[in-house]
Amino acid sequence: MSLYKKLGLTTAILSLALAGCQTSPQSSGGSEDIAASTGDKVVNVYSARHYNTDSQLYKGFTEQTGIEVNILEGKDSELLERIKSEGTNSSADVFITVDAGRLWRAEEEGLFQPTTSEMLDNNIPENLRHPEGLWFGLSQRARIMVYDPEKVTEQELSTYENLASREWEGRVCIRSSSNIYNQSLVAWLIEKNGVDKTEAWAKGLVNNFAREPEGGDVPQIRGVAQGSCEVAVVNHYYLARMLKSEKAKDRLVGKKVAAFFPNETHMNISGAGVLTNAPNSQNAVQFIEYLTSPQAQEFFALQNNEFPASKGIGLDPVLEGFGEFNASPINVVAYGKNGAEAIEVMDRAGWK
Repeated sequence: MSLYKKLGLTTAILSLALAGCQTSPQSSGGSEDIAASTGDKVVNVYSARHYNTDSQLYKGFTEQTGIEVNILEGKDSELLERIKSEGTNSSADVFITVDAGRLWRAEEEGLFQPTTSEMLDNNIPENLRHPEGLWFGLSQRARIMVYDPEKVTEQELSTYENLASREWEGRVCIRSSSNIYNQSLVAWLIEKNGVDKTEAWAKGLVNNFAREPEGGDVPQIRGVAQGSCEVAVVNHYYLARMLKSEKAKDRLVGKKVAAFFPNETHMNISGAGVLTNAPNSQNAVQFIEYLTSPQAQEFFALQNNEFPASKGIGLDPVLEGFGEFNASPINVVAYGKNGAEAIEVMDRAGWK
């Protein structure tokens, strides 16, 4: 396993004001507005990823290329509204967000321009990028099961579909249908099994809920550890974070449960695309190419508890401890394409 070499760099990242929005996304310090940030050696990034460690990646890009990165962080919906309202006057070059369903929303608004890059095509597998080059996956997250090993054996677990069978009645925890991760999971199942079978599955799953959906993925893990349910569906990195936490109580919860990757595991992505009105489009392409380079992909894997999008990258020891698994080959584009139908299926199934 390759080791992460710390990017000990010092270039500051400028923060930006979110004028005109009702709520202000987080920025990284300073006062310069992104509207003033154009030129040969700059790239302006609107990001819905909220990981402090990402700033080290941006600094690494600046040292390698001399191109300064201006980063504006916020909720994806707020950032997309800003990009739309700015129109042709927008200074935004790149949009980064989590979940292919959210990338699709930006795509549907016509906010991405096609990108042709041999490097991106070589670095990112076909099923983790848009077929027309509108956006590219940067990292992967698996939607896994966590279970109580004192009540459930690994042999009892198999597929997401099996969680709808009667043997799991009153034993399952999962968050609400309004959550994009669950919407993308259902959209993936529609692509895999069709609408009718997926709706039957959703109804069976709802019948097997141990409690009404509440909270994010971490409360589902806690629910298993505390005995509220016996199995939960969560993104893998939430469990990895708990196992690596500085808080003893979090580590204890993580050790009370076990991870299981379904026989065909649903994978989602963080991804990025070059915006239609990008004033620094060449720099934007170079920036995304850098994020798919081996050193950046290794950073995603070792610092953010994510799976790299590229192949052949070493994993965090905790993720290695989860074991090998069979990742779905379905193109993540399907999550957006089937997203509206997924929501309707969940509504008809009574998934709150």
